[in-house]
Amino acid sequence: MKNKNRISFIILGLLLVLSLVALSACGTSTPPVEENPAEAAPTVEVAAPTEEVAPTEAAPAEEVAPTEEAAPAEEPAPTEEVAPTEEAAPAEEPAMEEADPNALPRNETLYFNGQQWGSVVGWNPYSNSNNNAMAIAQQDNARVLMFESPYVYNMLDGKTYPLLADGPFEWNADRTEITFKLNPAAHWSDGTPVTAEDVAYTWATHVKYNTPTGASNVDYIEDIVAVDDQTVTVKAKLNDAGAAVNPLIVEAYLSANYVIQKAWTQTLEERVGEDATQLLADPAEDVVFSGPYHKYFADDSKVVMVRDDNYWGQDASMWGKLPVPTYLAHTIFKDNAAGTTALQAGEVDVSQQFNSNVQDLWEKDGLPISTYLPDPPYQIGASLPTAFYNLESPGLDQVAVRKAIAIAVDYPTIIANAMTNQSATFDQVPRSLMNPTAGEQALFDHEAVADLQWVGNDIEGAKALLDEAGIVDNDGDGWREYNGENLHYIATCPNGWSDWQAAIEVVAAAGKEIGIDITTNYPEWSVYQTIVTKSDAPLPEGYDIFMMWSDGAGPTQPWSRIRHLLSSEFIGMASNWNGNWGKYSNPDVDALIQAIPNETDPDALKEMYTELVQMYLTDVPSFTLMYRPQSFHTVNESVWTNFPFDGDGTNPPVPPLDLMDGWGVAGLYNLELVNP
Repeated sequence: MKNKNRISFIILGLLLVLSLVALSACGTSTPPVEENPAEAAPTVEVAAPTEEVAPTEAAPAEEVAPTEEAAPAEEPAPTEEVAPTEEAAPAEEPAMEEADPNALPRNETLYFNGQQWGSVVGWNPYSNSNNNAMAIAQQDNARVLMFESPYVYNMLDGKTYPLLADGPFEWNADRTEITFKLNPAAHWSDGTPVTAEDVAYTWATHVKYNTPTGASNVDYIEDIVAVDDQTVTVKAKLNDAGAAVNPLIVEAYLSANYVIQKAWTQTLEERVGEDATQLLADPAEDVVFSGPYHKYFADDSKVVMVRDDNYWGQDASMWGKLPVPTYLAHTIFKDNAAGTTALQAGEVDVSQQFNSNVQDLWEKDGLPISTYLPDPPYQIGASLPTAFYNLESPGLDQVAVRKAIAIAVDYPTIIANAMTNQSATFDQVPRSLMNPTAGEQALFDHEAVADLQWVGNDIEGAKALLDEAGIVDNDGDGWREYNGENLHYIATCPNGWSDWQAAIEVVAAAGKEIGIDITTNYPEWSVYQTIVTKSDAPLPEGYDIFMMWSDGAGPTQPWSRIRHLLSSEFIGMASNWNGNWGKYSNPDVDALIQAIPNETDPDALKEMYTELVQMYLTDVPSFTLMYRPQSFHTVNESVWTNFPFDGDGTNPPVPPLDLMDGWGVAGLYNLELVNP
């Protein structure tokens, strides 16, 4: 199915009649298996709700503190469990038949893994520490199951589509103000309309209480004003010349941040006595929402959301119908191995985790499992996990040492072993600052940087670089020296993130091949993140080379990714969750990063991006180890079918974002049961 050769399930068909009752069993039972009927039937298309907005180049809001729900897809250490607060059913919800959250109707429930690790802390859209991956992730491709943004981004076509908004947003002639309308059909879960005053009060609250969203955007947004009930104007903060400080970040706010009801916010403020700390800590069990799903159940084993059958999006101006599953359930597994076992058993329908050798699930095991792409790299690589150098470590202030290590690394082994070929190779997509998507690859001159790119495993080239720089082994002990000291470095990444650990081991092996002693260290994530994100102090011993993530696909890319990788503005931050953790500083790079947001000429932008790639590949302050999916999107079609896949014919195309982020949520409206 989906262009993959899979073992026929005809024999199991004889058992189908006896298994029908399993469709109403809990998620721990194995559902019947059948060939994907979507091969013979056209994919249901969800039309764009209104006129498409031209692709934007907005920048995502800066992360001020870690968002647990937006943790990378590597194997994160389980979050410390917090006892779930007592559930309070929203008063506006109509009475519904009580269901056992541990025995949900299988033919009404879509099961996930890989998003949620540990118990949910809260449902507060103002806070970024809820550990609530199903409901809250404000980012370029924001999670819009419970809370909604005015617009949503589609990483496949690079366009932004209205969600709560009605039609495209418009800049004024000077690009200092954005105006957009709200969809008149949009209403809150309590039945009241979503208004411009809600949008304006949301922003005012972020600023008043200095929330992470407020702190990230207050330097770029002057104000958000309700012009009338349906019209919103976002006013950019201006520089001394009267131009917007950064129009890209102003645009980004519209697709990366939720609109929150004014009336509920005022209730919250009253409850916490307008105390900022308490406002962010409130679990918000009574929160009013506008999205299609809301909390049904949560404990340390499972999170379940239930569909709001009064959801406004079934209006003809938006989706025109409700999403198909009644329940969205996420079982909390202890690790990736347990998650893979559940995926194999059909207990998980959508898997957002690293499944090693994923192709074996259909090629060898004959299971009805597939990925967005039928062949390697199986997923769409959108982010660039990167090894950063501590530029203050002895010898790593030398370009020759940094580049020698980088070109010696055996990247094909990393991709084959650490990623089990779920990454494009650097032969297929030569390294730059861009991800492999067509839109980003078109933004720089490939020929101009070809002589600076490397595919890796160049041991002789690395040795020649070091020899030419005079960094040699003078005492015959096998290790090269700099300023009389052996070159010895410790390469580090979080413990338990197995694919990152495998990659770091390959980096260490490359060092030994060229006479540089590199050993490995794997601290726990709780320790690692505290050290790496403290950019106002020198990195301690053990962090000479260390891995961190980079931005994925979004309407602001690649500008925002480049900024986070290279901008010196992050040096000196006490809590730096943005980037440039190795503290690279280059005034020419900073000048280009600052100029791009106000440049609108495509040719000029291409020239600027090409120059940035040249500088990066010349100075090598860090180096990408692999391309990684925005989300791992692996599906089991034992129960549900019509998931997004490459070439499925949907228009607009639905991206492989697990049916919950950005335009990926459109996939929830296309699903069909294998056995209706």
